Amino acid sequence: MHDVPLSPARRPAGGFTVGRAALLAALAALAAVVPAFAQSQAQPAPVDQQVQSLKSDVLDLNRDLFVLEQELLYPANTQVAVFVSMDAGTFFALDSVQLKIDGKEVADYLYTPREVHALVQGGVQRLYVGNLKAGKHELVAFFTGKGPHDLDYTRGASLEFRKGIGAKYLELTISDDQSKLQPQFRIKNWE
Repeated sequence: MHDVPLSPARRPAGGFTVGRAALLAALAALAAVVPAFAQSQAQPAPVDQQVQSLKSDVLDLNRDLFVLEQELLYPANTQVAVFVSMDAGTFFALDSVQLKIDGKEVADYLYTPREVHALVQGGVQRLYVGNLKAGKHELVAFFTGKGPHDLDYTRGASLEFRKGIGAKYLELTISDDQSKLQPQFRIKNWE
């Protein structure tokens, strides 16, 4: 076996030489590893696919758990839901809504400009979901914002309704009344 001397620039401090056979073996091992490394970089690893599949399964499970939670907390026979919609913008800029059912405050929501913009564009917000027993109830809503001439504006609307068996849906609507040049606040009972 012949040793290959290293050039003085590459010779280690100890002054030893590398065996030719060892050098060829190292080059052969490197040549075998390079194609496998290049192939692993070109194709996604199966672990990535498994992680993506697990993420998808977790999201599906989370959705199913949310639906079950809603059904347990708010069964259809006692459920009441209140929504907010807005067809305004000229005479009223919404800041907040306070909601009372049977004299008890159940929701108090402060709006961001982005949320108000979504409502003006036709969006509907679920303001409250809760449970009520069957019978007669009263809903009162207070709307706060900027009215005509940029003045502070607080108005209320109320509705007496009967809750029967099954879910009950109510909608708070804010609209412009062109004839009076004022905003109009109503509560719709979805039958």
